[in-house]
Amino acid sequence: MPHPYIITFRHGTGFARSSQGRSAACVSGAAQIDGLGKAVLVVNRGWVCRQSVPKHASRFRYLPVALLVLSLAGPAVAAGRTKRSHRSKVYATANLPAPPVDPHARANAAVPGRGAGQGPEASLSSAWLSMVSRTQAEQPHWITPLVTVTPRLEQEFRYDCSWQEKFGVTTGLYGGGKGVELVPARKLEVIFGIPSYNVRYSASGKSGFADEPWLVKYRLFASNEHRGNQILTFFLGVSLPTGAAPFSSNHAIITPTIAYGKGHRRFDVQSTLGIGLPTGGTSKLGRPLAWNTALQEHTARFLWPELEFNVTSWDGGINGGKKQLFVTPGLLVGRVPLHNRVGLTLGVGIQVAATKFHTYNHAVVFSFRLPF
Repeated sequence: MPHPYIITFRHGTGFARSSQGRSAACVSGAAQIDGLGKAVLVVNRGWVCRQSVPKHASRFRYLPVALLVLSLAGPAVAAGRTKRSHRSKVYATANLPAPPVDPHARANAAVPGRGAGQGPEASLSSAWLSMVSRTQAEQPHWITPLVTVTPRLEQEFRYDCSWQEKFGVTTGLYGGGKGVELVPARKLEVIFGIPSYNVRYSASGKSGFADEPWLVKYRLFASNEHRGNQILTFFLGVSLPTGAAPFSSNHAIITPTIAYGKGHRRFDVQSTLGIGLPTGGTSKLGRPLAWNTALQEHTARFLWPELEFNVTSWDGGINGGKKQLFVTPGLLVGRVPLHNRVGLTLGVGIQVAATKFHTYNHAVVFSFRLPF
């Protein structure tokens, strides 16, 4: 009966076959791992040393070979599992759905980033516009009414015109005291008004600029359409007596105002309540209390029909104790995108006096705006 074989392995070498009691020369040999990460034991007849072993040990003669295979295959199998786990994580991450995007925020997010060739000025401008987009994304996305000042923070250039009748004479107001509206910081807006240029279409033909208006807004709280759809803002307006004699109050007027807005689905209400406090000439100017409310409906993508109520009452002055109410139906079209952040908004309406006392009547109002 031939002698059984026992395989012994040393790193990088193997033993040549030998007879019992005789020495043998060593030959090169190695264990390998194939490209699939599996252990392969390359067994060569020249690696095996023939030795005599007892018959009762024959059942264990392949145990060293099995242990060697397991010791080589174990690390390779673990490495293969690690690679497969990594590939699974990468695949799962790549197939995650993208987070939802707010369409209103997307409309305001066209802010150029800093790229090659752009300096610190471009980076500062991008940071500022990004801040404006984040600020406006926190508030409702209504449109600014025709007459009522919105509690929302806006950034735009605005130019209004109106033609109003008084004692049969039409007066044109070009500019409407509007101008550049900027958001310099979160929750803050500053309006640098352009003095209105007034023209009386009469035999005298008087014309000239009105007083210089400024306005500062501070937003107290706001929530967009997904979180309550409402806003509360404080205004502080100042009118400087820089106008021509027929169109100037001749005294500075400070006007604190509180503004509130609430929306429900496609309908919203925006309202302001403020009082004018002249620094002089109160016996003539009095203290006018103005309450303006706009009701709007977003009927189509760019269409915003509205109905406004403009109430003014006077405490003291030549109009002391009197009140006037204007009903103002109007239509606003916007915001129509033009280029990147720049859009276009147009509005038109007519103010009709609903009280016997009124300082003017049948005022046609036109508004041109370039929000950015």
